Amino acid sequence: MYSEKVMDYFLNPRNVGEIEDASGVGTVGNAKCGDIMRMFLDIDEAGIIREAKFKTFGCGAAVASSSMATELVKGKSVQEALQVTNAAVLEALDGLPPVKVHCSLLAEEAIHAALWDYAGKKGIVIQGLKKPKEDIHEEEEELF
Repeated sequence: MYSEKVMDYFLNPRNVGEIEDASGVGTVGNAKCGDIMRMFLDIDEAGIIREAKFKTFGCGAAVASSSMATELVKGKSVQEALQVTNAAVLEALDGLPPVKVHCSLLAEEAIHAALWDYAGKKGIVIQGLKKPKEDIHEEEEELF
C-alpha cells in the first residue's frame, strides 16, 4: 500500500521533462525491474541547483521517487544535493513498500549521475562523489 504522498507525487508529478543545455544529466536503471530514470540539473556559477527535472520509465513508485528527488535538490548546493540519499527520498514520501525501495535508490543514483556529468563537463571534482552505477540491481540485493 502506498502513502498518500506517494500517490500524490505519482498522480501529480513535479518537474517532469527535460532541461535544454542542462548542466548535468544522469541516467540510471534497474535491469531487474526495468525502471529507468533520467535526471536533468541546471546549476548556476555558484554551484546552486536552479532547476531539476526528470523523465522516468517505470512504476508509480519510480515516478514518485524521481519527482520527490527533484524537489529535494532544487535550491541546494551541489554538495548539499550529494547528501540527498534514498533514505531522505523515502522519508519525504512517507515510505515505500519494501519491494519498491529500489526506486528511492534509483533516485539517489540519478542525482549522483547528473552531478557526475556536471563535474565532468566543468572539469571539477565534487568531494564525496563516486562514479554512479548505471544499474542499481547489485545494491538492491544488499538491502534485502
